[in-house]
Amino acid sequence: MRSTIAILIFALSAAAFATEPTITRTPTLTLDGARAVIAAAMAQAKAKNAPGGAIAVVDEGGNLVAMERLDHTFAASALISIGKARTAAQFKKPTLMLEDVVNQGRTAMVALDDFTPLKGGVPITVDGQVVGAVGVSGAASAQQDEEIAQAGAAALQSAKE
Repeated sequence: MRSTIAILIFALSAAAFATEPTITRTPTLTLDGARAVIAAAMAQAKAKNAPGGAIAVVDEGGNLVAMERLDHTFAASALISIGKARTAAQFKKPTLMLEDVVNQGRTAMVALDDFTPLKGGVPITVDGQVVGAVGVSGAASAQQDEEIAQAGAAALQSAKE
């Protein structure tokens, strides 16, 4: 009798858990979204008369979705922009903050694999969720990289309004 009651209680509790959602629904960055981010970043680069720049957009896991390099941009900027975007997406923080952490003495952070703590990587947030990130390298300065990346990341927010 006791084992029958125990089995019944177990079955009822398992049924209660089965009705709860087992997955969540979050916004996802599409290729069109990545292209909109790049277009906004390019427009900002042109408005600031940037001498060049590589703009990379990654998804929430840090996987490259799209990348574009303006004319006359040094070759290494492509890989640097991807690294900045990947770092911002995986940490869900602007790389500016991570650069500050390193500069304030937490130098062990640079030992992390695939970590680019340089100004110019900004998470892309939609409905409070990080859906990816944009990274910029090769503009006139680190500050200009940051401003161009911010403009790109803002593109999806302004598109929703």
